[in-house]
Amino acid sequence: MPVPHHAETTAHERGEEILAVFGTAFGELLAADPAAFRVKFRKMAASAFAFYRGTACLFYHDLEREHSGRGDGAVAAGPYLDERTGRVWIHGDLHAENFGTYMDSTGRLIFNVNDFDEAYVGPFTWDLKRLAASLALIGYTKALSDGQITELVQIFAAAYRERISALASGARGDDVPPFTLDTAEGPLLDALRDARSLTRFSLLDSMTEIRDFERRFAPGGGSVELDAATRYKVLAAFDGYLETLPESSLARPDSYRVKDVVGRRGVGIGSAGLPSYNILLEGNSDALENDVVIYMKQAQTPAVSRHITDPAVRGYFHHEGHRTVISQRALQDHADPWLGWTELDGSGQLVAEVSPYAVDLDWSDLDDPAQIAAVVADLGRATATMHGAADEESGHSLVPFSTERAIDAAIAADEEGFAKLLTDFAHAYGSRARRDHQIFVDLFRNGRIPGL
Repeated sequence: MPVPHHAETTAHERGEEILAVFGTAFGELLAADPAAFRVKFRKMAASAFAFYRGTACLFYHDLEREHSGRGDGAVAAGPYLDERTGRVWIHGDLHAENFGTYMDSTGRLIFNVNDFDEAYVGPFTWDLKRLAASLALIGYTKALSDGQITELVQIFAAAYRERISALASGARGDDVPPFTLDTAEGPLLDALRDARSLTRFSLLDSMTEIRDFERRFAPGGGSVELDAATRYKVLAAFDGYLETLPESSLARPDSYRVKDVVGRRGVGIGSAGLPSYNILLEGNSDALENDVVIYMKQAQTPAVSRHITDPAVRGYFHHEGHRTVISQRALQDHADPWLGWTELDGSGQLVAEVSPYAVDLDWSDLDDPAQIAAVVADLGRATATMHGAADEESGHSLVPFSTERAIDAAIAADEEGFAKLLTDFAHAYGSRARRDHQIFVDLFRNGRIPGL
């Protein structure tokens, strides 16, 4: 499969294209907070993988150009895509570092896909291609040969295929268990054990202090004191958020008593320029160690949505906060019980817990090819489990069919071509991303990015 751009495209032409995509994706936020984007772009300049993480907008721009057409505008054309597999719940930013631990609503520590800010409805292969290209980039940084990278992507594809087939056949429970302390192995188990060693008290101790026998946010550390008017608006938005929670989350009304509110600035690769607030709540008892911190942040427009024109999808969501939550609940079994949405100053907000049990998969010490291969296989299974969760049983009318059976049937029509589709794309786009990273660094360091 060719790189989704003509090989003869010059660095200058590609640079102009990158700037145009950035202008569409980041322009408004960048104009509002250029300092945050300087931090974001410096992080992206650090490596080709960091650049890839921060440029889902460019990835989907390129992916749309790869596809030859779009039928009636509702389904992207391409291998393995039809009227069903072209519009399923997808993660939207599925790269190798978007996996980690969380505690589900039943109290179990789970290792699976995380960070659903870019989730939407679209072609399932777009998730797989984005993950495959990220494996090529990671493999390159670890000096793996092209043959070894090919094997990794083939392992991912085979594990995904096997798990999707099992789910389509009705496998549940013990047949395809989630990755937990009892079932995970290797680095996944290490992450879960690290998460288990963490405590709510340690999180609270890092963010708060006790004043006059009550817990409050500690000054500094990135927190911003709010004026009375802003605090009032945040608390009003919080009241709206409570109405979006499932009834099972409202077991103890005092849990939602607000103790303190502060502002925070989003300066991460994915959150630059987005207003954000932390809210301290009573928790499930009067004991101070059971207090809960939730965050409220302005939800962003997902990059993939600019390339999905289906009006049924666009019209389904009230705003981006609603879109993020509905998508996460569809893609994640037993999602965070604090997960909800609201509006603030006319913008959709995502609300969720600042979890003390979140540990990301750490690739820094993963160097042995055999161990990397085992992890990649698990990521394939986790991805299939995520796609399989998002079917007609997830309670949403937007995808009213069995996702796993639709995907299984599509792959079954061309078993041999499935892994080749992903391996060819991984090599092609990994190479493209490495070149794009250098072009971006030159644009950034030479002051060519408008607004910075």
